[in-house]
Order: sequence, then structure tokens, then C-alpha cells
Amino acid sequence: MDFIQDWGLTVMVFAPLAGVALMMLFPKDAEETHKLVAMGASLVSAAFGIAVFADFDFDNTGTLQFVKSTGWIDVINARYDIGIDGLSLPLIALTLLITPLVIIYSWNHFPEPHNPKAFLALILVLHTGMLGTFVAQDLILFFVFFEVVLLPMYFMIGVWGGPERQYASIKFFLYTLFGSALMILSFLALFFLTGGETFNMVELANQVQAMDIARGTQILVFGGMFMGFGIKVPMFPFHTWLPDAHTQAPTQGSVILAAVLLKLGTYGFIRVALPILPEGAEAWAPWIGLLAVIGIIYGALGCLAQTDMKRLIAFSSVAHMGYVMLGIATLTDFGLNAAVFGMVAHGLITGMLFFVAGSLKERYHTLEIKRLGGLLISAPRMGWILGLCTMASLGLPGLAGFWGEFPAILAAYQPKEGLSVELFRGYMVVAAIGTVLAAGYLLWLYQRTAFGTVSEEFEHDENITDVQLPEWIAWTPLLALILVLGVYPNLIFKITDGSIVNVAQSIAAATGN
Repeated sequence: MDFIQDWGLTVMVFAPLAGVALMMLFPKDAEETHKLVAMGASLVSAAFGIAVFADFDFDNTGTLQFVKSTGWIDVINARYDIGIDGLSLPLIALTLLITPLVIIYSWNHFPEPHNPKAFLALILVLHTGMLGTFVAQDLILFFVFFEVVLLPMYFMIGVWGGPERQYASIKFFLYTLFGSALMILSFLALFFLTGGETFNMVELANQVQAMDIARGTQILVFGGMFMGFGIKVPMFPFHTWLPDAHTQAPTQGSVILAAVLLKLGTYGFIRVALPILPEGAEAWAPWIGLLAVIGIIYGALGCLAQTDMKRLIAFSSVAHMGYVMLGIATLTDFGLNAAVFGMVAHGLITGMLFFVAGSLKERYHTLEIKRLGGLLISAPRMGWILGLCTMASLGLPGLAGFWGEFPAILAAYQPKEGLSVELFRGYMVVAAIGTVLAAGYLLWLYQRTAFGTVSEEFEHDENITDVQLPEWIAWTPLLALILVLGVYPNLIFKITDGSIVNVAQSIAAATGN
């Protein structure tokens, strides 16, 4: 098993890129070959991921495992440092699951213009960027992978998107690039503040502690990271690119964006910003909490105003990621655990909602809520699947969404010592009101689309078929996980707890309470 220890993560991350290189050898019209190569590359990546998980020591989830460190860009002391622990494990598993399912769904759902070769190649490049972000332990390596996902998503929206695709793709690109520019400045500031010796995350955290860098400096540097990660999440008020990107993106782009890409921002907070700059984190925490609860209410009210199903689901992401950020703002192990669970639950549920929306668009050629209706009559299985996903999204106990929201609200009752208890309990009340609004807009959506009779416009439309085989294959694992994690949330909590406790303890030790 030495090969898996030494090379397992590297092969897992770069197998999709090898798939892209292989696809370049075949002509554009060899569609079946491209589908098989893309599927094969994602499955090879998943196989190595499973081998890594099988060899992972689950008794020591708080320590970095499968660590590999080799020279990379010596002139700036950037290294190829990779490794995983209990924090990255669930998110890697989510990524390894979502990408093959998106490729299966694409089998007979390619958007116009019809070019499977380019479309699947972009999905594989995205796959490598997402996996690389979750294994990187060097800030420059992390930044490179973090940015790699920008270009494929830009082209996916800009070429295969809806009527306003060019506006949406440029807005997505510019917003994220602006945040990244501030983020790399923060990384460079850290590098020079600690003597310019390393970009390794663990070593930087130790050096910041040893050198006792001034609180004001930490607050400033944390602010740059906050912008970079906050725009990616996206937090209110940096969220405006998200509804446009989701509404215009093809179904596959929306699923990947909702399921994994948004998590790069929240993961960055827990992996990079909090452990390296604990005093900056403590100073920013009340503001992060404030923006999180504004996002929860704003996202919910935004949902109630929507007429387009995809745009409504996009606004619901703003609200749901608000719960994740509220959990992070408490700076406690309980809150951070809730945040990681929230990321996985949101990925499964919202990814599933976008899958269903894409299939509805294909059948009805519209997502205007008032034109839809009677789904339980015309396509009953899809109607019931949509019902399950809306219930999971509003946080029904027994489904995964509940464990993403409820613990985050509960964590705000007792934030980290040194933070204002009264303030966070106020946030808790606002967040709880957000769950009522969530029930309102999701039940309203379900009632308008699934209940009632089929409108005259679609009454005799033969295109409206029920769930087909590729859809069943792509959706079943997600639906099963939504149920399993709802009943047994410890599947994730047990894995993440070790790493999260380390982060919370390092913050408490550094801030003296």
C-alpha cells in the first residue's frame, strides 16, 4: 500500500487532467469515445479516492495523513505540499461523487451548442481544480487550484448558458477574480510577515503564534482573505453574481457550482483563515455572523420574490450558506462541525434540486413557476423526488438539511469565550426566523409546480416523460445520502470532529480564552 500512501492523492487529483489529454487525441465527432474517456477518468479518480479512504486512519482524523512534500517553485519557497485530514475528507468524497454523476446525467442531456468533447473536458478540469483545493497544504498551491476552477466555469456559462450568458459569465469571473486578488495579497503579506520562509499552512500558523504578530495586522490580513473566500461562498453583499450564474448556467454547471464550488470559500475559512490568523478571526467573527444572518433573511425574501425556479433555488443557496457562515462565526468546535455538515448537506440537496430543475427545463422548455403545475400528474416520480428535496432543503428532521441548519443555530447560543453572547443569541433568533421563511418559499415552490392540474399549454405534450434511466442512475446516490445522513449524521460528525477540535483549540489558545 506504499504506492497509495505516496501517490494516491496525486493520482486522484490529476487523473481527470490525464483524461482531458486523452480526449484531445480523438476528433470532435467521436462522441461515444469522449463520454467513455470522461467517465473513465472520473471513475479512476474515484477509485484512487476510495483506496485513500480505505487506508485512512479514522482514529486520528485530526492529524494530516498521506502527506507529500516536494520542491516546486523554489525561488519563492512554494512547495507541492499535499495531505488530508477529517476536514477535507467529506468534501473530497462529495466531489468524487458529484462529478461522475454529472457526467452520467450528461449522457443524453448535452446543452446547445452540441460539443460533448469541449463540455466534458471542462468538467474534468473543474474536477482537478476542486480536488486539488481540498488536498493542498501550501498557500500558493491552494491558490492555483482555487483559481483553476474559474476558467472552465466561465466557459461553461458563457458558451452553453441561457440568453444572458455572457453577462452572467463575466460577472462571475470579475467578482471572483477581485476577491482572489485580495486573497493573494493576504497570502503574500503572511509570507513576508513571517520571514519569507514558507507558504505551508501549518508552519505559517505556528510562526504567526511564535512571532506574536500584532492584532491590528492580523485583522487587516484576515480582511483580505475574508473578501476572497466571502465572495466565493457567496456571502451577502457579495452574492449578486450567484443568481445570475445559476440561472444562465447549463444544468451540469449549476449542479457543480452549487454542490462543490461554493464550498471552496467556506472550506478556505476553516482551513486557512481561522487557524493561521486566530486573533483576526475573533475580531471579524461578529461581522461574519451579522452578514451571515442578513444573508439568511435576504436570501429567503429574495426566494419569495422569484418567478423562475432556478433563480429561486439560487437565492436559497445564499440563505443556506448563511447558516454555514453563522456556524463558522461562532469559532467553536460545535459551530464549525455544523458548518462542515452544512456544506455537505447543501451540496447534496441543492445539487439535486438543480438536477430536477434541469430535467423540468428540458421537458417544459421553461422554468417560469406560474407556467408549471401538475407535475405529480404528468411525471409523478419526478414530483415525489422534487418533494423530498424541498423537504430536505427546508430542514425537515430526518433528512440531511436538518443537521446543516439546526446545530448552526444552536451553536450561536454559546459562541466562543470573548465573543458577545447577547449579540450571537440575537443572531440565533434571526436565523431561526429564517427557517420559517425557508419553509414558506420552498412549500410555495412545490405547491405551484407539483400540485394542481397540468396547464392547457402542456396537457397533450408528449415530451413530458417521467424520470429516465440516466437520471435515475445520477440521482439515486444523492437521494440515498440525503436520507442516510439525515438519520445518521455521525457519519460526518465523527470524521470531522478531530480536525475541527484542533482548529477551535488553536483559536482559543491564541486568543487567551
